[in-house]
Amino acid sequence: MSADHVRYEIVESGIAKISLSRPEKANAQDVRMTYELNAAFERAAADDDIKVIILAGDGNHFSAGHDLRDVVWHDEFDATSTWGGFHEPGAEGWVAREEEIYLGMCRRWRDIPKPTIAAVHGKTIGGGLMLAWVCDLIVAADDASFADPVVDMGVCGVEWFVHPWEMGSRKAKELLFTADFWNAQEAREMGMVNHVVPREDLADFTLQLARKIAAKPMFALRLTKEAVNQSTDATGQPGAIKAAFALHQLAHAHNLERFGICLDPLGVPAKLLETFPPAERRDERRTQRRNERNRERSTPDGSQGHKLKVELNEEKLA
Repeated sequence: MSADHVRYEIVESGIAKISLSRPEKANAQDVRMTYELNAAFERAAADDDIKVIILAGDGNHFSAGHDLRDVVWHDEFDATSTWGGFHEPGAEGWVAREEEIYLGMCRRWRDIPKPTIAAVHGKTIGGGLMLAWVCDLIVAADDASFADPVVDMGVCGVEWFVHPWEMGSRKAKELLFTADFWNAQEAREMGMVNHVVPREDLADFTLQLARKIAAKPMFALRLTKEAVNQSTDATGQPGAIKAAFALHQLAHAHNLERFGICLDPLGVPAKLLETFPPAERRDERRTQRRNERNRERSTPDGSQGHKLKVELNEEKLA
């Protein structure tokens, strides 16, 4: 796969750097970026000469989160999971998509048996938090700020729901309820960030930290990461993430049923809403798609075998 949205480089012996490289979109994550990022992580994980992986972002911001305009399933990318059903209508297809490119990817990246360091600056919003949170360490520039605004959009937090572990339950509730930004120093005080450094020192400080870690025996690093991850897992984190993911999908299904899109329009930027068809056209498309699917599933004698749920995802509303 040629990489258009992610850059991979070996900055020096033992250290790989992966950069989100879509600065004109504030490194918003479309499907292509997600699969390119996965390929880059796999490349670093498979290279026995690499001991530490740095994740950074080009441009003014680490990541503005998920690209809400990119909702089509791309057959050009090979699925990394066995979930399947990516083209199915309604919640089935939507769950399959998000299980693959969000929940599954984050779980895989979090468990890479090599130390990972996120170097963040500017804004880190929504899905951008997921990319930082899967890393073992986070170094933040003093201009960094963070937010998960998806409650505004009618959803209960991003798919990789580790907010209570990253900042504590009460602060997690406050920042989700309010959708407020928190700055780098606040993130450090909550334990979400390891270090805060001047913006101009971010790259050098992160590299120095990576060098210190890379000097350690690789097998000991692997075992140490696994020991800490297993300790976190023992608190119930994996089950809690999956439960929150199910609630996340319930929110999408509710919004699809009520508004015809997977998000509450009140929290969607106006420019994005302008790309959605009017309600009258959505109703026409729903009826058309329902009739098409019913014909496809009719029994040989022409009778309808069973009723089907209406496909209401953004892919069919474009």
